[in-house]
Amino acid sequence: MNAFSNDVDILRFEPALFGDLHLPGQVLISGTAAVVAGTTLTDSGANFSNAQVAAGCVIYLQTTDGTIDGAYEIVSVDSATQLTVSVLRTDSEDDAIAPPAASSVTYHICTYQPQSNEVLFQLSQYFGLAPGLADSDYDVDDILDTAVLRQGSVYATLAAIYAMLAGGADDNEENFWKKSMHYQKRFEKARERCRVNIDLGSDGVTDKTNSGASARLMRD
Repeated sequence: MNAFSNDVDILRFEPALFGDLHLPGQVLISGTAAVVAGTTLTDSGANFSNAQVAAGCVIYLQTTDGTIDGAYEIVSVDSATQLTVSVLRTDSEDDAIAPPAASSVTYHICTYQPQSNEVLFQLSQYFGLAPGLADSDYDVDDILDTAVLRQGSVYATLAAIYAMLAGGADDNEENFWKKSMHYQKRFEKARERCRVNIDLGSDGVTDKTNSGASARLMRD
């Protein structure tokens, strides 16, 4: 079961979370000898498949000469040692955009999917759906278009991440708490705006609509 948002969605708001502020405990894989040629990144010593890297993850790339220093989308995992990467795109359906070519590239892939998965559980519970509500007749797989929940999912995930950072007793603790509360408020407003359409018969037709303002299922 996929979360309502992924790491690329977080990248659009807070690229620093994949660089200076990334969580070392949530790094899937890292290396120091990658080669970037066009949209292809290769590390002969890596095993991206075993590390559970997937499309929608984010990779932070850096070279000693500054040719590359930033976060990029992972468009696809092409083999155990090769990825297709891209400059952040306007739309995920757009063609991949090549980063600068470079060799001996240091990289790490930090993921926030554990937090995004927890948000999926919370949102499904709020809207009366499984898995958040185990005895519900409806499941998140019955939602016709989960894209309506993406924005709320991103805000809630960011609120959780900054709350974690604030708990680290860093000099930026106060700023992190402010950011966490800022995104929490944005999440609550986004959740209220949601209208989740439920398809009970798998026929592509809305059978029930759940309004975030009331959080109860209504016949459409």
